Amino acid sequence: MTLDTRIDSIREHLAEGLAIPAHPLALDVGRQLDERRQRALTRYYVEAGSGGLAVGVHTTQFAIREAGLYERVLELAATTAEEYGDRPLAMIAGVAGKTAQAIAEAHTAASLGYQAALVSPAPFRDASEAELLAHAAQIGEVLPVVGFYLQPAVGGRVLSVDFWRKLASIPSVVAIKIAPFHRHRTVDVVRGVVEARAEKRVTLYTGNDDHIVADLLLPFVFQRDGEDVSVRIKGGLLGQWSVWTQAAVDLHKRCREAAKADAVPLELLAVDAQLTDMNNAVFDVPNDFRGVIAGCHEILRRQGLLDGIWCLDKHETLSPGQAEEITRVSRDYPHLTDDAFVAANLGRWLDG
Repeated sequence: MTLDTRIDSIREHLAEGLAIPAHPLALDVGRQLDERRQRALTRYYVEAGSGGLAVGVHTTQFAIREAGLYERVLELAATTAEEYGDRPLAMIAGVAGKTAQAIAEAHTAASLGYQAALVSPAPFRDASEAELLAHAAQIGEVLPVVGFYLQPAVGGRVLSVDFWRKLASIPSVVAIKIAPFHRHRTVDVVRGVVEARAEKRVTLYTGNDDHIVADLLLPFVFQRDGEDVSVRIKGGLLGQWSVWTQAAVDLHKRCREAAKADAVPLELLAVDAQLTDMNNAVFDVPNDFRGVIAGCHEILRRQGLLDGIWCLDKHETLSPGQAEEITRVSRDYPHLTDDAFVAANLGRWLDG
């Protein structure tokens, strides 16, 4: 498959608007890769109805690179999804590091069948926007690119409207994940895409875990050449959706249907605040996200998908009071969880 064909294919797939969970890392008590549970997680996401998987991203733990696990973890997700799934999935690989490393990771991902690269800006916090754009363009010579507005609290940086306009103008850019957790900066991305006249070829995905439902429901309207241009965020690529995934897929479907009908039920708007409250507990927002990955692991541990909450960094764990908060939101919002679904299928996923 040529790069142009690959770009056209994944662009069309992502334009449908998909629910894409960020894939966690399953470790055993010795902090070694637990391949049985890693595969079980992938089976869970496939059977929950996910439209794709994002692997090698923050939720997967960036330290998989130093641990020598990057290729194996990507391979496990790709082969399990192919063996277990009954439909094509959008497989997104996180690529990190400076340009040489990111290009090498993109080649690895492409060889494993991944269709696009989610490009982390984290290594370029002090670089110029021009350097960031050149970095994305070079990766785009290997794999189609999903741009990423990462919030500063977890390694991102503030980027201008001009940056997003220029990024959206790069032919290999097929989507942008918007995750600054900031309304003004979210608007900057959408405005940049509109100014680039790229709204029909660059699909917007929310990563704003503090505003997921509203992002999916509400249109963004800008003036261009004296006319209104209306743009919507069509899908989500989210660490939040690595847990309670069946419920997330259902919620995404409801939001898409409401958006297409131009009729937003008030009960869906109410869910926006409920899901934000859940994310506050899972992502450990009161402690500046220190327990974010452990929080996701804790839910998966309670469901039996993981054996523990171990991370590659032994200091990365739940914050004081976080477990109690997870218990609270699980109790208060059962319609946004999928514990019964997991319980009914866990044995098959672990032994499949």
